[in-house]
Amino acid sequence: MPRKGNAMALFPNLKLRFHNWAVIALLCFVVVLTASVLAVVITKFNAMAEDNARKRFLLITQTGVERLKALIGGTGRHVEVYADFKQEQFRRDGRLNDRDMWLTFVSQLKTEENLYSVYFGLENDDFYQVVHTRGNPDWNAHIAAPRNTWFALRTIIRTGGGGREESWRYWSSDMQPVGTKKGPSDYFPTVRPWYWGVKLATPVAITDPYVFASSREPGITISSPLRGGIGVLGADLSLGSLRDFLSKIPLTPNGAIVVLDRKNRILAHHSTSPAYGLKDVAALMPISTTGSPHLAVLEDWKGGTQTRIVDVGGNPFVFAHHAYAAAPGMELRIAAFAPMSDFSGPIVEARNQVILVTTVFLLFIIPLAVIGARRVGRSLSILTRDAERITHLDFSGEVGQLPTILYEVVTLGEAHKVMKSTLSERTRALTLAEQKLASLVENGILLSREHNRQTLLRHILFNGRELCNCDAGTMYLKTERGTLAFALRTKDDELPSFEIPLRDPATEALNEQYVSVYAAVHDETVVIDDVYSETRFDMSGSHRFDEETGYRTISMLTVPMSPREGEVIGVLQFMNALHPDTGEVIPFPRNLVGFVEALASQSAVALENHNLLQAQRTLMDSLIRLVAGAIDAKSPYTGGHCERVPELAIMLAEEASRVTEGALADFAFRSEDEWREFRIGAWLHDCGKVTTPEYVVDKATKLETIYNRIHEVRMRFEVLLRDDEIKCLKGIQGGADPDASLRAFQENRAQLIDDFAFVAECNVGGEFMAPERIVRIRKIAGRTWLRHFDDRLGLSQEELRRYQGMPVSELPAVETLLSDKPCHIISRGDDKALDPKYGIKVKVPEHLYNFGEILNLCVERGTLSEEERFKINEHIIQTIAMLDALPFPRELRRVPEYAGTHHETLTGTGYPRRLTENDLSVPSRIMAIADIFEALTASDRPYKKAKTLSESVKILSFFKKDRHIDPELFDLFLSSGVYLRYARRFLKPEQIDDVDISQYLGRR
Repeated sequence: MPRKGNAMALFPNLKLRFHNWAVIALLCFVVVLTASVLAVVITKFNAMAEDNARKRFLLITQTGVERLKALIGGTGRHVEVYADFKQEQFRRDGRLNDRDMWLTFVSQLKTEENLYSVYFGLENDDFYQVVHTRGNPDWNAHIAAPRNTWFALRTIIRTGGGGREESWRYWSSDMQPVGTKKGPSDYFPTVRPWYWGVKLATPVAITDPYVFASSREPGITISSPLRGGIGVLGADLSLGSLRDFLSKIPLTPNGAIVVLDRKNRILAHHSTSPAYGLKDVAALMPISTTGSPHLAVLEDWKGGTQTRIVDVGGNPFVFAHHAYAAAPGMELRIAAFAPMSDFSGPIVEARNQVILVTTVFLLFIIPLAVIGARRVGRSLSILTRDAERITHLDFSGEVGQLPTILYEVVTLGEAHKVMKSTLSERTRALTLAEQKLASLVENGILLSREHNRQTLLRHILFNGRELCNCDAGTMYLKTERGTLAFALRTKDDELPSFEIPLRDPATEALNEQYVSVYAAVHDETVVIDDVYSETRFDMSGSHRFDEETGYRTISMLTVPMSPREGEVIGVLQFMNALHPDTGEVIPFPRNLVGFVEALASQSAVALENHNLLQAQRTLMDSLIRLVAGAIDAKSPYTGGHCERVPELAIMLAEEASRVTEGALADFAFRSEDEWREFRIGAWLHDCGKVTTPEYVVDKATKLETIYNRIHEVRMRFEVLLRDDEIKCLKGIQGGADPDASLRAFQENRAQLIDDFAFVAECNVGGEFMAPERIVRIRKIAGRTWLRHFDDRLGLSQEELRRYQGMPVSELPAVETLLSDKPCHIISRGDDKALDPKYGIKVKVPEHLYNFGEILNLCVERGTLSEEERFKINEHIIQTIAMLDALPFPRELRRVPEYAGTHHETLTGTGYPRRLTENDLSVPSRIMAIADIFEALTASDRPYKKAKTLSESVKILSFFKKDRHIDPELFDLFLSSGVYLRYARRFLKPEQIDDVDISQYLGRR
């Protein structure tokens, strides 16, 4: 029994010629394919029609919603803005302000054609309204206005007798008064829904739609509470314009669109067919009363965006629905619908066309199949074998003459040849494009890594020459002077630097005759195949260059370097493209231009980023120097310290980086970023001094704060002297012995003068104050005088708080000549600079300041109290805190370290963190030496005499001996001659003397 499915076994005698089999097979294939395609096309067309209907009607409803948003939302925003005006613009002196809002409301009504009126009501039921009647006779009649009325102003205020008076004033279209009217009123705005409704839905409330009494058009009221809750501002917005808007929306031949509110009332409608019964529908009619089955579909639809296909009366209809929530509880909906038959017409036409085309195709192809079937097999076999080779990217061999007379097969053979040739060329082109794209990617990576500007320019130009496969290239960069400056050239021949003005200096016209200027000005690539036959541009410069150098420029490609559209920072110009095989000069291939433009744009972005980064670095360095200069300028006691320390530190660091043996052999700044990091740290080493009060830095006497309080003390002595003189005179007047009284007065006077002189001398300060002088100060302080005036009058709030807790003395009050009072103490607040995270290990005084007179006069050394000396030293703590708070980039992370360690020592006795030798880097130790030496040699400090070079070196050697500074660096400081080079630059000639450095080198 033959196997199932084996045609040869079932029909052993069946023999078919190839062309007959080909015709039958082709016929069956075309019929089946056509039927399948027709079925798929009709199905797809139906789906497309339904999808098109849904999308089209959904877009229509969305357009309507956007119109509603613009209409209602815009008015709502104006109402909310006006309601936020100052209270005085609505109420003044407790009454309605009927002047300030007139022009504002009239202007808004003129601008918004849908606004009927704008008004506001106050809590006392005063009312102010501006109505825009637009000369409408019905509207004017409704408010009893003259016929030519265009604007009406209505105010309602309380009268003296407890009644309410309503006043109307009318204006024409040219804002001329045309009439007035007054009368009693029973209108109370506070009981209206637009007034109390906004209290529940701030900031803006919207009423349900209603029919305006004057225009008989649907509308809404939008309201918002006035600032301070003094009332509510509202606006009546007409929705009548929706009707005209809907009529302009393009619907299908039988389409309709309606606008509904949340109660399913019709606000506006439009239909292209009378079948829906919408012609006689009045405004705000519920859809349930229209009797329309089409509108009944929408009755149960709620919010959101929906599209449905619904059967109505046996016909499918597409419905689209879109909701708009204008405010809480206030929702408007737009719905559109049309029968699907409006969309199925093209489907039937397409089906008929497919059937017609299929029939014609069958009648045409069958005869041709019979004629060509006998030879087409062999022809196709030839093409198939060659196609198999192509699939393996083997383009060798040629397809000969095909053994067929069929035009289609011959054409197919020719097309196969063209395809094979094209694929071969495209494959080579794709390979080349892949190589160029890879080159661009690699170029982008290299550009992003390069930080040296000149290297970056060379890389851009030489990579461009390689990409173009050309002989030479030139780069021009745009300058701030309005020129293109020659920047770089790939050829080694000498070419002087020059600039090409973008504009003619004489006429200010653009120099567009030069190809490089044209490309830069118009941001446009220019390709020139032959420079010597070019007529668009002035190529005389190129010709002159060729004559001078013997070089001959033939082809040229000029590409603008544009980091973004409309901005050009330079021009790349390449000359003489070379044939990849022969090396002959050829025109630049047009398919190459896109790659070169990509390279130019990529390079422009990299170059601009480099320029921006460099500008930021320059700006940052300038700001840092500005801060340092401001610190130096803040007080003459700091002089040019912040400017000179970086110079000295860098000089010593440069010498240290050259050392190849010993403890400093491993030290070096290995990049410009590390040098810049050190420079910034040096410039910012005293930035914390901006927080040090100037009077503390400049304090020259012990009683000085922001002024010298010795004047107060002297006045007390004057009071005591005057009191003694009065006592003497009264005694003589009372019968006392005049000689004895005057003698006693003279003795007291001499004692007071001597005591004040002593106090004044102690106020100046010195290196040491003996204990017996302190005892005398305290003895003098015990003398008393009478204060007759309240010492708490005329004080600031801050100063008065310091007197809290001190008993109030009855006047006249006994006061001591000198005192330490609680009010002299300023408490220490929350100082973020003392956060434990900074590791501060210095003793912090209990108080921020203590201005006690006795305490300050008894300071044993200098003029600073313990608190003030801490405030001076605190500048380094502030420096650490300030710099720690800055988000330094990775290459500047050590700036706080370099700036904040120059007061530390190798022995751990420095401040503020008591770091040890193991904690201090070489740059930190360099900063310590620079800071000390500059302070010793500075000649611009008014409080001290500048030391000579030998004195300064000697003192610095003591620091070395006590291991306060690094011995190796100190020796290098002397042996390298840094100390002397610095002295010649910054010291006065009389300070520079001979120094025998041998006595200081090598000793520990």
